[in-house]
Amino acid sequence: MSGIAIGGIIFACLMVLLVLRVPIGIAMFTMGAAGYYYLTGGEALPILNFLKNLAYARLSNYDIVVIPLFLLMGQFATHGGLSSALFKFVEAFMGHMKGGVAMASIGACAGFGAICGSSLATAATMGQVALPELKRFGYSGSLATGALAAGGTLGIMIPPSVPLVIYAILTQESIGKLFMAAVLPGIIAMLGYMLVIKIIVTLDPKAGPAGPRSSWAKRLKALLQVAPVLLVFVVVIVGIYGGWANPTEAAAIGAAACGVLAVVSGGMRTRGLIDSALGTAQATAMIFLVLLGADMLNTALALSQMPVELAAWVQASNLSPMVVMVAILLIYIFLGCVMDSLAMILLTIPIFYPVIMGLDFFGMTDSDKSIWFGILALMVVEIGLVHPPVGMNVFIINRLARDVPLVETFKGVMPFLASDFIRIGFLLFFPSIALFLVHTFHG
Repeated sequence: MSGIAIGGIIFACLMVLLVLRVPIGIAMFTMGAAGYYYLTGGEALPILNFLKNLAYARLSNYDIVVIPLFLLMGQFATHGGLSSALFKFVEAFMGHMKGGVAMASIGACAGFGAICGSSLATAATMGQVALPELKRFGYSGSLATGALAAGGTLGIMIPPSVPLVIYAILTQESIGKLFMAAVLPGIIAMLGYMLVIKIIVTLDPKAGPAGPRSSWAKRLKALLQVAPVLLVFVVVIVGIYGGWANPTEAAAIGAAACGVLAVVSGGMRTRGLIDSALGTAQATAMIFLVLLGADMLNTALALSQMPVELAAWVQASNLSPMVVMVAILLIYIFLGCVMDSLAMILLTIPIFYPVIMGLDFFGMTDSDKSIWFGILALMVVEIGLVHPPVGMNVFIINRLARDVPLVETFKGVMPFLASDFIRIGFLLFFPSIALFLVHTFHG
């Protein structure tokens, strides 16, 4: 059989396991091991020799330490009440406008994403903070839940971002460059969501009533409360971009700073510290298990030569590079209906990455293509978090807003999805949106 045929069988069996509710990490590991066993002649010794080094080879990577550190930073921010300070700060400046409290929720999600790196954590945390306020001001259920579900996706769009770290590890790309490339698209995403809210409340003023205007004294107080959080973000990001700290060191500094802030602010005590450690351990274990499963699967696919054959077939097909890219993005959107973001990246990047690197897009260098594709993939993965029928962010927010039907929440995210598609279109045809800061700071 050809490599593409073998890879197709492996993926078909993998989908069956996922339908049977087998955890994604275990499913990928099982099918990878089965494929490796078949491709090495059905003998046990080769796969046993490979397995004895698999975990060490992956988990001894220094760069991978950045994942639990960013997760710990997010846990400290969650249990220390820093999310509430972020929301109050943005609300003080925007709450008096029509739809202002919903816009404040988007801004707070972006701010929390800058110290969290997880979309699900951002949606869950900001949902608990912002939903009571949105209800108090009489916002429609669809706008309130839709804005928070969409705003939660900024958790992985605004750096630091755990999926971007995974992408960097898989492709041997610079974490710092990827973080820098995500800044402008992340800001555009935030502003796009705010514009969607403005359009909705213009068409239906009752959907998002204006709140009272805050005094400058209240605004100054909110700024002082959130200043330490902003300082943590600046230290971490400037440290990475400025070159005086690598991503792992910057993440360690950020986690320690968030921990100190959470204790000093009075929001976290012994119980919060224990919950933060347990939450980080559980999330890290899940991610590392998925990483090991992906390594096993990708090794089997490499043995089958599927990625190489697929890349050669695409090049020989004479399809336009842009047609190939659009097809890949559509596949991501389809996978987002049935799969979580981390699994999508781990499953598809080893296959799609060689295809993209073998094509010419606007005469870009390999490094630029790698960064551009990483941001595009992240943006489409982000859509999967709010796209029916799965939409994990939608389910998280809907669970918090029990009085809002799930259908209303899905209706609420549709205008934000339209904003996402427009943003992807711009980035697709104007790669400089992602590459501008990279070229500016790295020559």
